[in-house]
Amino acid sequence: MAELPTSFDKPVLLGVIGGTGLYHLDSLTPVARLTVSTPWGHPSSPITISLTKSGFPIAFLARHGVHHQFNPSEVPSRANIAALKSIGVRAIIAFSAVGSLQEPIHPRDFVLPTQIIDRTKGIRPSTFFENGMVGHVGFGDPFDAKLAAVIAKAAPVLEANGSRLHTKASSGGDLTLICMEGPAFSTRAESNMYRSFGGSVINMSAIPEAKLAKEAEISYQMICMSTDYDAWREGEEAVTVETVVSHLKANSANAHSFTEAILEHLEEEISVGTVGRDLQGSMRFAVSTSPSAISREMLQKMHFLLPGYWPLD
Repeated sequence: MAELPTSFDKPVLLGVIGGTGLYHLDSLTPVARLTVSTPWGHPSSPITISLTKSGFPIAFLARHGVHHQFNPSEVPSRANIAALKSIGVRAIIAFSAVGSLQEPIHPRDFVLPTQIIDRTKGIRPSTFFENGMVGHVGFGDPFDAKLAAVIAKAAPVLEANGSRLHTKASSGGDLTLICMEGPAFSTRAESNMYRSFGGSVINMSAIPEAKLAKEAEISYQMICMSTDYDAWREGEEAVTVETVVSHLKANSANAHSFTEAILEHLEEEISVGTVGRDLQGSMRFAVSTSPSAISREMLQKMHFLLPGYWPLD
C-alpha cells in the first residue's frame, strides 16, 4: 500500500467509510493513496482510491483509523467529510457495526436505517459552521432514500450468505438508529429506554457524520451490520467486546461481497446524476449571519468545503 501513487487526477464521486472490522475493500484494485489536509485537520486515515472492474473510482476511508486508534468520540468527522468532499465525492456509503434493539434484527443481519435519534453528549464537533458563521441544515431525513433504494437491490447477496437486509419497505416503517456517545455500551435500563423510543439499532458513529455530510451536500446512507442484541434481553449477558468480535469477521466478509454487488447497481446511477445531486446548492442560502460579520478566516475554511458560495472579498 505504501508504494501506491499519492495523487489521483480524476474526480472520485463515491466514498465508502469503513467502520469497526472493515478497514479496506478486498474486491477492488487500489491505485492511489491520498493524504489530504483540510482546514479541520487530517482525516482518520489516508484515502485509498480503488477501481472497480469497469474502472469506476471509489474512495475508501477507515473511520476509526487504519489501526482502530480513534474511539467514537475522537473520530475527526469534519476532516473525514471535508477530505472526501474535496476529491469530488457526491455520495457516501458508511458501514457501521450496531447492536440490535429488535428481535427480528438478528446478529449478522444488515440494516438500512431511515431515521436517527441523537444520544451523544455534545462533545463532538457537529457542524462546519462556527466562530461567528451560523448555518442551519435541514435534517428531517438524515439518510438518502434514492441511495438506499439502489443499495437494497443488492440484498440477494446477503440472503445467499444466510443474512438479511432490513429496509423500510421490508419492515413496514422507519428503521431508527440510536446514536449514543460511548465508548461504554448501554446499561440494561438505557437499552430498554431506546426500545421504548422505537429504536431499531444502536451505534456510536452516525452522529455527527450524517449531519456533516448533509452540510457538505453529500448524499449519505449508513449500512448497519448487527453484531449483538445490546443489553435489553433478559436472562442473557449484556453486549461485550467478545460478543461483537465473534460476529465481526462474518459481517466483514458479507460487507465486502455486498459492496461489490452494490457497486454494480450504483456506478451508473452516480455517473449520470440520478444519485448524488439532490443536495447540490442546498446550503447556499443556509447562513443566517450577515456576510459583513463573517471573518475572512472562516470564509476561507468554508470555501474549501463549498467553493464560491460565500465571497471572500
